[in-house]
Amino acid sequence: MSGIVCAIRGGPASQPTIAQAVTLAQKTGLPLHFLYVVNLDFLSRVGSGRVHTISEEMHQMGEFILLTAQATATAQGVTAQGAVRHGNVGDEIIGLCRELDAAYVILGQPQVQGKANIFTKNLLKKFSERIERETGAKVFFAEGSGM
Repeated sequence: MSGIVCAIRGGPASQPTIAQAVTLAQKTGLPLHFLYVVNLDFLSRVGSGRVHTISEEMHQMGEFILLTAQATATAQGVTAQGAVRHGNVGDEIIGLCRELDAAYVILGQPQVQGKANIFTKNLLKKFSERIERETGAKVFFAEGSGM
């Protein structure tokens, strides 16, 4: 099976990413799969009970974000699936691409503002090259999006 994987975080910044994924699904006729990844690595110093609670809450939020994205796709005649995964964002994107034998990956393109932003153009390029190398899927960054 082949398809399109669209990784999203939710909020207004994800709208251009969702729109581009829907447009690509319409053009190719490929199934669309939205992905939301819960990554709590930044909470490594918080007690495990609290991390579990936060993980559950973020999972529920991810389900809501995916339902909203799926509704957007459905309104435009595209059937879409959604998956919430837990772990490293890159690893989870690659894992879903492999499972689906994805042809394309659509990612948001963060607005690089200042040196404090972790997503430099060079890191984004390396990230997309890793996905393409490990999955064979073509990566597109959505215009006008923020990650």
